[in-house]
Amino acid sequence: MSGGIKNWPEGERPREKLLQMGATALSEAELLALILGSGNAASGRSALDLGRELLLEFNGLRSLADASCIEMQRVKGVGPAKATCLKAALELAGRVQEKKRPIESFTRFTSASQVFEHLNYEFRDRHKEYFMALLLDGKNRIIKRVQISEGSLNQSIVHPREVFNVAVRESAAAMILLHNHPTGDPTPSPEDLEVTRRLSEAGQLMGIKVLDHIIIGDGAFYSFTERGHL
Repeated sequence: MSGGIKNWPEGERPREKLLQMGATALSEAELLALILGSGNAASGRSALDLGRELLLEFNGLRSLADASCIEMQRVKGVGPAKATCLKAALELAGRVQEKKRPIESFTRFTSASQVFEHLNYEFRDRHKEYFMALLLDGKNRIIKRVQISEGSLNQSIVHPREVFNVAVRESAAAMILLHNHPTGDPTPSPEDLEVTRRLSEAGQLMGIKVLDHIIIGDGAFYSFTERGHL
């Protein structure tokens, strides 16, 4: 649609759309348009056009958030004022995620999506695999989070002895296994399946049930329990 956003039908303007339908109804480009405030009059591009160009230039919102103000200004029509507004807004969004209620304060574990929601932003940008265990009491309340290993997941790094030693020390009744895939694809590898099987069997012997193994990818997760593997 040509012309500035002010010339658009009211129901299609990002600001009015947000007021009527809420922020979740807006696309990433529309949200960026609201932060930018205006487009580039000289080229006839709207704020929404600039939002789309920023997402294309940086291949998505996450890379845009990591970009400097100078890098943002590579997009024609984004000057220092717009770049600093974008940087400030994206920095605030990151800080909100960091200040979310820690997973250890959950009343109890109820679903894999609950764990993913609270740990996704922490793990999705990591360039190495981290394997962790969430230790639970008899009422499925998370009592502690423990990092077991760092690096590619294999049987030598994730040994049942290392996992269950800490569970016994903390008097855990159950646990949730968790690791990330830096590739972004949460689909389990053959090594993931084998490690999960071995730890589940060890848990049965130790009397500490493995409730789930959750793999965090890029905006998605894989739950061994929900897929019928546990």
